[in-house]
Amino acid sequence: MIVQLFLIGMYLKYLFLWNNPWINFLWVIIMIFVAGQTALVRTGLKREILLIPISVGFLCSVVLVGMYFIGIVLQLDNVFSAQYFIPIFGILMGNMLSSNVIALNTYYSGLKREQQLYCYLLGNGATRQEAQAPFIREAIIKSFSPLIANIAVMGLVALPGTMIGQILGGSSPNVAIKYQMMIMVITFTASMLSLMITISLASRKSFDEYGRILQVTKESQK
Repeated sequence: MIVQLFLIGMYLKYLFLWNNPWINFLWVIIMIFVAGQTALVRTGLKREILLIPISVGFLCSVVLVGMYFIGIVLQLDNVFSAQYFIPIFGILMGNMLSSNVIALNTYYSGLKREQQLYCYLLGNGATRQEAQAPFIREAIIKSFSPLIANIAVMGLVALPGTMIGQILGGSSPNVAIKYQMMIMVITFTASMLSLMITISLASRKSFDEYGRILQVTKESQK
């Protein structure tokens, strides 16, 4: 981890020095690719099931939320400025990755564990989307429970990273709190948006035309 952070520090030094919009966006694409590969390893799902859905979910969410925050909330003239573009997109990507991994694991393990319930709902006239609703709900709850728990005690048990960084950088506590609140909102929004996009796209490849779940995990092939 230390070597990894050291190398990233060297990369970021040159990214900030060049401050080229195309290079900055290429760096974000690399982050999305790495995040997609990491999600594949942590969930154990097949590449053809997860890679495209989670990559599209990450890309759409990070671009929509990140560009809105930089361009409209911060109102920067250069929305691709490396000083803001890379750190903001990096924060969003980190939160989206963790929430998506938890949600996908919960979603597919729930379908496997409660397959009889899913078939029962289908047999009683529920659409595929209606039959999946309980499992999607459980995935969202488990995915965002840690985040909500941290928000509930934020500032009381521990100070969040963005707030600490602002204070150490010389900002007043009030300014630091405002930045932290904005980061909380955009990370929550981006994580929820990416999660819904990922599950929506992945579920289309996870069921056959009759609504029966297919083999989606690598272990299922053994």
